[in-house]
Amino acid sequence: MINKKNIWFLTLFSLVLVLSVYYITMPNDVLLETSKSIDSIETSVVEESEAASLVALRVEKEEKVLNEMENLNNILTDVAKTTEEKNNAYEKMKSLNDVKSEESSLEKKIKDAFNISSVVTLDGDKINVVASKTDHTKELANNIMRTVQDNYENKMYVSVKFE
Repeated sequence: MINKKNIWFLTLFSLVLVLSVYYITMPNDVLLETSKSIDSIETSVVEESEAASLVALRVEKEEKVLNEMENLNNILTDVAKTTEEKNNAYEKMKSLNDVKSEESSLEKKIKDAFNISSVVTLDGDKINVVASKTDHTKELANNIMRTVQDNYENKMYVSVKFE
């Protein structure tokens, strides 16, 4: 009598046998194309790991802003707070939103102009740009700095760091 173990063994053995025969009879061109596609996947993984550091920076920045917004929102909804404290909290929230939109605007301009992913952080008159580019030059950094400075009438202190 045939039990379940024997049926499973025969099924899996048949599958392995069929796949082995298929692999042996497959033309070499298909194998070469497969190895080329694997190489391109490895290249994209390296590029994604570079972008992962930018994502980590962006997430850290977003968490900081969200915590600040939450604190300000708590002040706005607190009944015990004065009108002046609520107005100050509202103005800070508005300022944080303005800074956030300005940072994303600068990131988009850098992406459009140089095709580089970046994270921009504004702190008063200081602007920090962290860009994802393995092969970078001083000229590229200077061009990024000029592109950022062109958006402002006042002198801004722009720093560029490559990841």
